Amino acid sequence: MSYLVLKTIHLISVIAWFAGLFYVGRLFIYFNEAKSYEKVKKKILQDQFLLMTKRCMYIITWPSLILSTFFGLYMIHKNPSLIYLNWMIVKLIFVTVLIFYTAYCQKIYFQMKKGSIKFSDFKLRLWNEFATLLLISIVSLAVLKTTMSWLKASVIFLVIGILLFSLIKIYRSYINSKAN
Repeated sequence: MSYLVLKTIHLISVIAWFAGLFYVGRLFIYFNEAKSYEKVKKKILQDQFLLMTKRCMYIITWPSLILSTFFGLYMIHKNPSLIYLNWMIVKLIFVTVLIFYTAYCQKIYFQMKKGSIKFSDFKLRLWNEFATLLLISIVSLAVLKTTMSWLKASVIFLVIGILLFSLIKIYRSYINSKAN
């Protein structure tokens, strides 16, 4: 299999993996928000969000993680010099964090199955946006490689993180003012 075919399959898998993580993050929030509804509506919604989360995790997220990892490692096997590049080492650290992030999403899913997520809606929104920061970091490292200084990349990462946090706070204030 050519290197470009491997890279194509790897990128498609990575996109599907992140799509699964973004969607499951929203489902966690919707599940949590449904607890404020009356009993019958809450049960119907939470059962549906639980089913959707299960399907998302087991049909999209985990298979995509496995395919991404397999084809990423296969690309390194075909081009072993990659492992010695600084940008690749940092990217692999971020990917490892992403794997742990996915595993923790699985833990949240298990909490859903027990009927309650231990995070507030606000913390779940922050959790969901952490995947966005990982996406930005991993894609930037893969595309820009060494064309950007570490300092500049760190500042951009920090600014995007603060922007996302601020937007979540603004949204939270808007929802709270609408509820009152």
